[in-house]
Amino acid sequence: MVAQGFVVDGRFAPGEVLEVLARPRVRRVVWFTLWSAAAGTALTLLLGVPTAYALYRLRLPGRAVLRAALLVPFVLPTVVVGVAFRQLIGEAGPLGGLGLDGTPVAIIAALVFFNLAVVVRTVGSSWESLDPRPAEAAAALGAAPLRVFLTVTLPALRGAVVSAASVVFLFCATAFGVVLVLGGLRYATVETEIYLLTNNLLDLQAAAALSLLQLLVVTVLLVVAHRARSRRAAPIDRRTPAPARPGRGDLPALAATALALVLVALPLGTLLAGSLRVGEGWGLDNYRALGTTGSGRALVVPVTEALGNSLRTAVDATWMSLAMGLLVAVVVTRRSRSTVERRVRAGLDGLFMLPLGVSAVTLGFGFLITLDQPPVDLRDSPLLVPIAQALVALPLVVRTIVPVLAGIDDRQRQAAASLGASPLRILASIDLAALRQPLLAAGGFAFAVSLGEFGATSFLARAEHPTVPVVIFRLIGSPGLDNLGMALAASVVLAGATAVVMLLVERLRVPGLGGF
Repeated sequence: MVAQGFVVDGRFAPGEVLEVLARPRVRRVVWFTLWSAAAGTALTLLLGVPTAYALYRLRLPGRAVLRAALLVPFVLPTVVVGVAFRQLIGEAGPLGGLGLDGTPVAIIAALVFFNLAVVVRTVGSSWESLDPRPAEAAAALGAAPLRVFLTVTLPALRGAVVSAASVVFLFCATAFGVVLVLGGLRYATVETEIYLLTNNLLDLQAAAALSLLQLLVVTVLLVVAHRARSRRAAPIDRRTPAPARPGRGDLPALAATALALVLVALPLGTLLAGSLRVGEGWGLDNYRALGTTGSGRALVVPVTEALGNSLRTAVDATWMSLAMGLLVAVVVTRRSRSTVERRVRAGLDGLFMLPLGVSAVTLGFGFLITLDQPPVDLRDSPLLVPIAQALVALPLVVRTIVPVLAGIDDRQRQAAASLGASPLRILASIDLAALRQPLLAAGGFAFAVSLGEFGATSFLARAEHPTVPVVIFRLIGSPGLDNLGMALAASVVLAGATAVVMLLVERLRVPGLGGF
């Protein structure tokens, strides 16, 4: 992709990149990307921080279920999120009278819906482990609750908040399916503009220039998140404090939690209701139609066949991402013997985080222009889509495994080696023994992400072997209420599958998102 941007007709031409970035439309796209991502990040923090307090520091009934419910949107396919919000704010939707359809407000609301779990999990995990005694001491000395929060609690949480904010901004700036469905051509971000330039206009140089800009921003944000994690204040008491009973002063946090749950439930409930709507009544006709190719043969294959493709692809992507993620985690967590080695390991850790925020569309397009010549011509290989999805899921796998491996005392390995254990046996008896649950959780994350991956797959999936997100996008772009009903039903099936996977991951009680 770098070569596509800087090399023109066989000559090095960096000025061409600047010329692309100076285009009026590109400037508008970049500006909309920046301010919508900033607005989405600010609103997510305003809603997510008090929700994290309520779900991690207060004794609430069904806390585990509420946490899992807020985690589900994060792994939903972005195209499903877009479809759900269109149903909610469209003319026939419950909020259709607000006139939000086709506006930036709808996009930002969907971004908050999608990223709320990042703030709740990242900040909540840190808040849960904070020693309450400094705040209690400040309160005993007469400090008001707001002052206690601003002077004691917030400084201790600053690293977690900055880390969560940088990751949320990154996700907002690189959202694809949400913006594509809700914004269309009127409101484009860098992500959707790359898709338009490559898929519709075939302007590869402009797409590469935007990809380079995005890569630079992603790198900066990952560095900020890494430094924020490094500066995260350690709690005085390593024991997890017992949750407190809610009091009158906790009403704002409880209200924010209720609002967050409504924000999650309303689009999903509207999506479910729309899938059951048949004419003037209710029924399962839209679900039965999943075995067809839709009205007017909108699809090449039925949705049921696409679901089988999605499941097989997700299984392949999961074992690939687990294998790669385990190797990466082992390399970056081993003790470094010199400063240079430590910096190399840190650089590798950052390198494998890049797929977290680099455009999935860029990855898909990059695969097309890279793996297109013998002996590595995978354009017609069934492994191409799983490989791309494994790369997209890799950062989640690495961030789930690395904290566990880094927490293993290296003296255990040294003791085993002194007793004659081989490196392979040390890996199996010490490292893998500690990774049983984290590997299951990482596999669940990877499987859910692969099920819903849309950006790279939209480039790479062949028409006769589509995945469910691809067919959903085709159905909502096809005329007819029958096709829309099928799209809603397919979205519910896909959302239900990812929700079940994430509920199982939540039961493993592995931090996962907190690793970011």
